[in-house]
Amino acid sequence: MPNIITEKNFRFELTEGKKKERLDKFLTSQLENATRSRIQKLIDSEYVLVNGRQENANYLVRAKDVIEVSIPISPRPEFAEPEAIPLDIVYEDEYLLVVNKPAGMVAHPAYGNYTGTLVNALLHHTNQLSDLNENPTRPGIVHRIDKNTSGLLLIAKNEAVHAGLALQFSKHTVEREYWAIIWGRMKTSEGTIDTYIARSKRDRKVFVATESEGKHAITNFTVLEQYLFTSLISLKLKTGRTHQIRVHLSSLGKPIFGDVTYGGTSIHAGEQTPKLKTRVQNLLEIMPRQALHAKTLGFIHPVTKELLRFDSEPPKDFQDLLTELRKT
Repeated sequence: MPNIITEKNFRFELTEGKKKERLDKFLTSQLENATRSRIQKLIDSEYVLVNGRQENANYLVRAKDVIEVSIPISPRPEFAEPEAIPLDIVYEDEYLLVVNKPAGMVAHPAYGNYTGTLVNALLHHTNQLSDLNENPTRPGIVHRIDKNTSGLLLIAKNEAVHAGLALQFSKHTVEREYWAIIWGRMKTSEGTIDTYIARSKRDRKVFVATESEGKHAITNFTVLEQYLFTSLISLKLKTGRTHQIRVHLSSLGKPIFGDVTYGGTSIHAGEQTPKLKTRVQNLLEIMPRQALHAKTLGFIHPVTKELLRFDSEPPKDFQDLLTELRKT
């Protein structure tokens, strides 16, 4: 095993009833902020052992397997560093920015992602970012969207503007519309999902919808298009809980297509024929992430008091998936 500075160790003991699944796919779903390509590199570099032996990425894990993972890490930086990373800036003035974040980019440095984040790119773009956040690796960040979700994010350049924007988020007056491609069809053309959301007691990295435990979460939805075994829907957040849309849809048995964490890579609609399985696998290659895009963002400018509203088209992988689904 190569020499490393430090490492983070994980151990998984698979229980009875575990269906066979590729080693790289299993670890991608279990490790936070992991990508399949990153997991495959760890496997190739002998950082992953199954029952004490090295296996290939396509090894099928099964019940009673013991999987050990050692992830090499570098010392955590105290502050985020500027990096020359291209930004898709939708709007900018002397007080704030609206950025269209690509899927695959983390909002700010955190464990396993200390470089290549949106904050690193922002620091290279401007030296005016709010430091209202107590964490020095999160300058300017008012709100976040998941790594594998694309779309609009709001960035503050000073503390007063940051506080004004944060107040709008806390009062739920910020307009946020998402587009998602989900499994199956909703029972009604529009409606509201109203639950509480809490961390799973089985896996602290994921969340579950509950009747009373956790934080109150409300999501409104409208069906835009329906296909053979999936649908395109619009979602508007009344609250902003971690993984809210993904958890709410999964709780209805309609997970977002391609969502590894919440069941979106398994078939949830249609007859599970070999033809459908092949079709779905081809579609998952087009969209190797959750099909979720933060499309619209509207708010009151804290300084000018002007109502600002921005819209962004879904990225190419989302559009390509829609093109294929519309054929059926």
